[in-house]
Amino acid sequence: AILQAHTSATLFHADDVHVSLFCLHSYDMVHYGHSNQLRQAKAMGDYLIAGVHTDAEISKHKGPPVFTQEERYKMVRAIKWVDEIVEGAPYVTTLETLDKYNCDFCVHGDDITLTVDGKDTYEEVKCAGRYRECKRTQGVSTTDVVGRMLLMTKAHHSNLDNPDYQQHADNFGKVLLTFLGFSTVYSVVFKGPKGHSPWTGVSQFLQTSQKIIQFASGKEPQPGDTIIYVAGAFDLFHIGHVDFLEMVYKQAERPYVIVGLHFDQEVNRYKGKNYPIMNIHERTLSVLACRYVSEVVIGAPYAVGKDLLDHFKVDLVCHGKTEVFPDKDGSDPYAEPRKRGIFKTIDSGNNLTTDDIVQRIIENRLQFEARNQKKEAKEMAVIEAMKRREQQDQSEAAAEAAH
Repeated sequence: AILQAHTSATLFHADDVHVSLFCLHSYDMVHYGHSNQLRQAKAMGDYLIAGVHTDAEISKHKGPPVFTQEERYKMVRAIKWVDEIVEGAPYVTTLETLDKYNCDFCVHGDDITLTVDGKDTYEEVKCAGRYRECKRTQGVSTTDVVGRMLLMTKAHHSNLDNPDYQQHADNFGKVLLTFLGFSTVYSVVFKGPKGHSPWTGVSQFLQTSQKIIQFASGKEPQPGDTIIYVAGAFDLFHIGHVDFLEMVYKQAERPYVIVGLHFDQEVNRYKGKNYPIMNIHERTLSVLACRYVSEVVIGAPYAVGKDLLDHFKVDLVCHGKTEVFPDKDGSDPYAEPRKRGIFKTIDSGNNLTTDDIVQRIIENRLQFEARNQKKEAKEMAVIEAMKRREQQDQSEAAAEAAH
């Protein structure tokens, strides 16, 4: 039997039935919320195809993307729950698209996606009973992440009492930045509507052990595996990180890649400014979602010492071509692996950094502010229409009951 459209988060199917699913998104500024949506979608079936829009299509309906389509295609391919991607997927999901790729259903989060003229992009497949819905990940949105970069406050992920962050939470990233002197101080001016869209707003992410279990592979290293250790911030997990980890993965026939993530305070010590933009809990999920990663050490020591190497039986330690910052005492954090002859510098061929992404956002901030405003205006219009429809239905029901 066909399940009721857009109400089920779980798809039950017999063992002999192969269920293919289709997820469609811009996948711009890919974060753990996108990964969690794909994880939930894959759990509903056997084979997951992710459709990724072109730059032109996103610009038409939402505003300018932060990453190019080629960067976005590669990011989505690196998410471990994705079996296949469709490049240049249409913005509106039709039955024709599902049939073309032999997909039984399409899956989307419980927020709303609208075309440039304010129509639900999933209307056709919902009516046909071929739409499934998964829970949106609380605590993160692309608007929120962009807003953190625009605000540039050290307290964006640790201090909800910060008035700038509260203002951002109320106004969804509509910020106007002014640069003062050489110290890159930001003055924030907000103008926002009184009504707020529940899909565009900001909420604080709360990590749970269950969420980590859902993202983790749960696989132990096996005899014959090459255990490779890398460490860093991996902030705003992006295509530069993916290219690096892919190259690390290729260093062995049977790699078991362990990523050591530094605590927020440690990252801020060597990166400065307002880094990290994503806190340790968020960075953990982002890295665990990558298909090249087997395990994550949460709050890894900055110095890769004897105890760590022996505990994990590490065969190889890798670092990219980025600068290696000294430890607090001025020592080389990779002294021990160098001494053992197991340290290797990896050239991924991609020099993109988190700083570069922040610069992309700042350079195009007026366009991103306009995008956020336009997106929320459309969502608010739909919410008002839904409210009116609900009131009309209630009035009609009351009239019938009176008769």
